[in-house]
Amino acid sequence: MAVKVYFIGAGPGDPELLTIRAKNTIERADVIIYADSLINPEVCSSTREGTEIYPSASLSLEEITGIILDAVKQGKVVARLQSGDPSIYGAIQEQMAVLDEKGIEYEIIPGVSSLFAAVATLKTELTIPELSQTVIITRMEGRTPVPALESLKRLAQHQSTMAIFLSVSLISEVVSALLEGGYSADTPVAVVYRASWKDEVVLRASLKSLVERVQASGIRKQALILVGGFLNSRKKPFRSKLYDRDFKHEYR
Repeated sequence: MAVKVYFIGAGPGDPELLTIRAKNTIERADVIIYADSLINPEVCSSTREGTEIYPSASLSLEEITGIILDAVKQGKVVARLQSGDPSIYGAIQEQMAVLDEKGIEYEIIPGVSSLFAAVATLKTELTIPELSQTVIITRMEGRTPVPALESLKRLAQHQSTMAIFLSVSLISEVVSALLEGGYSADTPVAVVYRASWKDEVVLRASLKSLVERVQASGIRKQALILVGGFLNSRKKPFRSKLYDRDFKHEYR
């Protein structure tokens, strides 16, 4: 295996949701840095004897990149594990910037997002004809700001399917923004805590009852908020044109 840094999407939690490529890279890596507050430790269970493993929850960016740079200097293969898929709130941009500056080669291995694990648990589809064809992935503004044009209230005006990350601790603010943006109080919502983990929890509610349900559950982090009519799709039959007997096209 070439000496480089691999940013690996470690999936939502269940080790069996690792991609084959991710698993193979983890097994061959000399150094592993993983977000221990978010990633199931079983993901690292197949490492070789002698592999250096560093939990990163308590490390700063400088400490993480320091470990990476030292390992590369020694000719070691580094696997940097990110929860879900690295492209969604993975905070890898600043890590890649350091490697670019140093001229160090790296590769990104995509992973299964918690969004897709949560929707699988809910046994539904995000894009349903006549109901929802757009998915907005976003978060509530907290300590980390969001662009003004991407405030939750503004995005809610689209009335599309919404996947809200990193925001369950601000559930009151989330609900207020969605209602102010135009969603009705009866809009269905699901909160999925630790999707695909053994202790996964699913809360289903309407916007008007969501704050009470979440506060009563004690869920404060590691949960995804899903909003939209797609959650009630089983109540009415929706059919795609894809497999309609009278509809012929090249995408089937």
